[in-house]
Amino acid sequence: MTGAERRDYDDSLTLSPDQTLTTRQISLETIRDAARTVYDAAVRTPLVPLRLDPGGPEIYLKLETLQPIGSFKIRGAWNAVRHLDAATLARGVWTVSAGNAAQGVALAARRAGAPCSVLVMDTAPKTKLDAIERLGATIVKASYEECWQAVERHRSDRMPGRLVHPFDDDRFISGNGTIGLEIVADLPDVDAVIAPLGGGGLLAGIACALRALRPETRIYAAEPETAAPLAASFAAGRASYFEGWRASFVDGAGGKSVLETMWPLLREWVSDAIVVSLDDAARAMRLAADRVHVIAEGAAACAIAAALSPAMAEHGHRKIVAVVSGGNIDLARFAQLVGAC
Repeated sequence: MTGAERRDYDDSLTLSPDQTLTTRQISLETIRDAARTVYDAAVRTPLVPLRLDPGGPEIYLKLETLQPIGSFKIRGAWNAVRHLDAATLARGVWTVSAGNAAQGVALAARRAGAPCSVLVMDTAPKTKLDAIERLGATIVKASYEECWQAVERHRSDRMPGRLVHPFDDDRFISGNGTIGLEIVADLPDVDAVIAPLGGGGLLAGIACALRALRPETRIYAAEPETAAPLAASFAAGRASYFEGWRASFVDGAGGKSVLETMWPLLREWVSDAIVVSLDDAARAMRLAADRVHVIAEGAAACAIAAALSPAMAEHGHRKIVAVVSGGNIDLARFAQLVGAC
């Protein structure tokens, strides 16, 4: 196989840093188009109230943990893969991931009859690796640095077939936006939605839907203190790297930087980034397990912790949705984290 074949990807979807919102193909129409087929692979998830003290804001959890792969990624992955033609599918697809996008693309590829390989960060938990293998994908392990380089460049010389980018892809983002449609349908007067930031595809999709259907609703990113590039970008006024990045149990959120191609979407559509401590994320994991009997992975717990944070209380919102983006965490590690709270 030649290097050109290994770098096969759709040039029309590979974005340059100077692209603006007007050149991206993400809209309420593309999200509604995704919704017409997304439930061939995904499920419609519920909003569950997180019962806290009377008098405080109403906080609801959007349980993407109930997806077939245990995370929201199947929505975007299926919408991206379903648009590929037969010849492209025959050559295979690949993605790069800490685990959840890998599972989403692997399941979507299996449903479409396409070979799949995934470049997986060597920090990915065993539960995610096992799930990827069960879905029939080939795992290629790599360092975080190599994986993030593939994310930034939209390519890897080690991977064959078509890249399905885990977040910087208009069709993937539109698939994620179906979450926003469901939130508005179930809670029409929602005034704040919080989701974890990995690369920004989840937030961008939800924000696009809410901006069209309920523009007064504010959208917030949740980031761990160990990896908060959006907060750094807002402070700098440009897409930025986060100095002092370090790995943690929050493996599905908090990249090293905000991609320049994602920055226009996040700058325009996200109101603020709320940074939470690892201790607060662990406490949120325990609270979700205790109150609503849900296992939330680290990234999802950041959204819950942000919803409960003093920073959110200062905004005065009354109806808040925290997107519980996934529940794929090793059970032994989960028990250790919640037992230490």
